[in-house]
Amino acid sequence: MSGFVEPAYHQRSLSDVVPAVAAALGTPLPGVETALVLPPAPGYVVLLVDGLGSELLIRHAHAAPFLAELMREQAPGTATVPSTTATSLTSLGTALAPGTHGLVGFTSRIPGSDHLLNALFWDAKVDPIEWQPHTTAFDRLASAGARVTVVNKREFAGSGLTVASNRGAEYVGADRVGERIAACVAAASRTPSLTYAYEGDLDWTGHRYGVASSQWLQQLAAVDAQAEQLREALPAAVRLLVVADHGMVDSPASSRVDVDQHPEMRDGVVLLGGEARFRHVYCRSGAVPDVVDAWRGTLGERAEVLPREEALARGWFGPATSAVLPRLGDVVVAARGDLGVMSSVDFGYETTLVGLHGSLTPAEMLIPMIVA
Repeated sequence: MSGFVEPAYHQRSLSDVVPAVAAALGTPLPGVETALVLPPAPGYVVLLVDGLGSELLIRHAHAAPFLAELMREQAPGTATVPSTTATSLTSLGTALAPGTHGLVGFTSRIPGSDHLLNALFWDAKVDPIEWQPHTTAFDRLASAGARVTVVNKREFAGSGLTVASNRGAEYVGADRVGERIAACVAAASRTPSLTYAYEGDLDWTGHRYGVASSQWLQQLAAVDAQAEQLREALPAAVRLLVVADHGMVDSPASSRVDVDQHPEMRDGVVLLGGEARFRHVYCRSGAVPDVVDAWRGTLGERAEVLPREEALARGWFGPATSAVLPRLGDVVVAARGDLGVMSSVDFGYETTLVGLHGSLTPAEMLIPMIVA
């Protein structure tokens, strides 16, 4: 599978961050194993920058001198599969791989139906605790005696994704950079503590304008300044850990395939999920072999098209529970290069985006894990 980066579950992935922080605080999580080792400290602030792949940071080091200089001597980690926000954020908050926590993509099938759950916008009919029933790592760390705080925009408080991934932590609403930094400093004043802060503007800018745009570079510079300001504001003994949930690639119109212009790609398909760089394809009974052949025939070497069982065997999702299996596509499609697998009928909004993510390329999978 040339050109892909496998997720480093239990080694150096987002699901390893909270267990490693817990051990560094002196309050390890029982029964959780990770090879990730972080420096001991009385407190950690984890700043997650949505969309900041390590390859992007290296490529544009001139725009982010503070973070780029720190990253030069620190190995990257990996996102989850798919390399998308809801999946990665839930792996961070639960310390579980996607096959266990069950948020397996931007959109995924609600078992027993022909409807999709959009994991970012959620669905009021879907109980997030039933969808993700496992105790979060945040909750377990709080039970072990640490102060655990989530600092994020007010609009995300109580959302389905927040409940699924962050429950057990104290939630502090902060819409502006100054508010966010002040909230992190206040939370880190009590130890042992883990404070998790989310920064989403870089991802939005990349989707809208692309990671080759001047807008994206300006936003990267703002993120770098924010990280440096946060580090300066925190007590010296408290560590700052900067991570991301995924990287991003620009996908030009010439590199996109619209399944609605290829009838053979719809044959045997009852529902299309995931996103443009990582599709979950849900098939009629017995249609999987034909769907695999049709999609491989159209996409060729531009994507890896696998039956669900083969993707599971490769460890993409980690161990999968019986409840999560039907949420995964009967066929999964991971893009290579700058391919985007679109559906102008089902996902018209995606056709307006420039930057995309979700697949296993280094640009999407490799993320910074910067300790400052």
